[in-house]
Amino acid sequence: MFAALSIPLWVAQYAGYLPAPYVNGPLWHGYEMLFGYVTAVIAGFLLTAVRTWSGQPTPSGWPLIGLALLWLAGRVLILTPYTLAALVVNVAFPLTVGISIAIPLIRAGNRRNYFVIGLLACLALAGLAFQLAPRGTLDWSPRVSLQIGLDLALLLIAVIAGRVVPMFTNNGIPGVKATRHPKLEKFALTGLFALLILDLVQAAPLIIASVAAATAIVHATRLWLWQPWRTLRTPLVWILHAAYAWVVAYLVLRCLASLNLIPASLALHALTIGAIGSMTIGMMTRTSRGHTGRVLETGRTEQFCFLLLQGAAISRVAGGLFFPNSYLTSVILAGVLWSAAFAVFTVCYLPVLLWSRIDGKPG
Repeated sequence: MFAALSIPLWVAQYAGYLPAPYVNGPLWHGYEMLFGYVTAVIAGFLLTAVRTWSGQPTPSGWPLIGLALLWLAGRVLILTPYTLAALVVNVAFPLTVGISIAIPLIRAGNRRNYFVIGLLACLALAGLAFQLAPRGTLDWSPRVSLQIGLDLALLLIAVIAGRVVPMFTNNGIPGVKATRHPKLEKFALTGLFALLILDLVQAAPLIIASVAAATAIVHATRLWLWQPWRTLRTPLVWILHAAYAWVVAYLVLRCLASLNLIPASLALHALTIGAIGSMTIGMMTRTSRGHTGRVLETGRTEQFCFLLLQGAAISRVAGGLFFPNSYLTSVILAGVLWSAAFAVFTVCYLPVLLWSRIDGKPG
C-alpha cells in the first residue's frame, strides 16, 4: 500500500502538480523508498525466512503488530517537524527487527545466516548518517548513505537469489538444470561487497567503473547458468530472473555513470525499480501464496502486476536514456505503472493475507 500511494505523491511533487511537498526533495524521496519501502520488505522477508531457517518462532501477534506500528510511525514522523523523533524511530525499526531475528538464529546456532543481523545494523547506521548530515552533526553526504543502503539491499538480493532462484527454477520447470558454480558465487558476492567498500570510502570513479564492469560480467554469467530463457512460461519464476537481469543492467549502467557517460539516476532506478521492485513483488507473491496454503501458480492478475513493473523500469531507465527530451513524461509514466502494479497486488492479496490459511495450518 505504501509503494502504491507514496510514488504518485512524489511524482506529482516532482512534476510540479502538488502545491505542498510530500517530501523535501529527491534525497528524501530516496530515503523513504529505501528506509521505508525496502526496509519493510526486508523485515517481512526475514521474519518469515528466519522461522524456516532456524526452526524457532519469530515475532507474531502483538509483538509483530508493534513492529508494524513502529515502521508506520517512522513514515508519519518523517513528514512532521519532529525530526528527532523521526530519527529515533526510523533507526530503531531495523535494529528492533535485527534483535527479533537474532534471538531465534542464535538459539538455533544458525551461523550461516548471522550476516543478516549485521546487514540490518548497517542499514540502521546508514539511515542514522543520512538524518544526521542535514543537522550538521556529521560531515557526510546523504547521497553516500543512500548508496550504501542500496549496496546493502543489493548484497542481500544477491545472496538470497543465489540460494533460491536456481532451486525455484529447477522445482518449477521440469527439465531445467539451473546450476551454481562455487567459485563464481564467491566472485559475485565479492564484487558487490567491493562496490560497497568503494562507495563507503568514496573511491575514484574509474575504480568504481572498473569493479562494476567486472562484477556485471560475473553476474551475467551467474544468471546465464540459471537458464532464464526457459522460464518464460512460468511467471512466478521468470519475474525473479527478470529482477536479476536488472541487477546486471544496473552494474553496467553504474559503470557508465561512473564514467559520466549517462546520468547516475538511470543506473539508480535500474536497481530500485527493476531489480528491487521486481524481486520484492515476485517474492511477496510466492510467499503470500505458499504461506497461506495456496498453489504456487499465478493468474492473469499477478502476471499483469509483473508486466506493469517491467514497464515502469523500462520507462524510467530506457526513457531517460533514449528520449531525454521526454524525460518528465518517462518519470510520470514509470510512476503510474509502478503504482498500478502495487495497487493491483494490494487489492488481489489483501484478502489472502487477512484471513487464515486455507489448509487450516497455523499462519
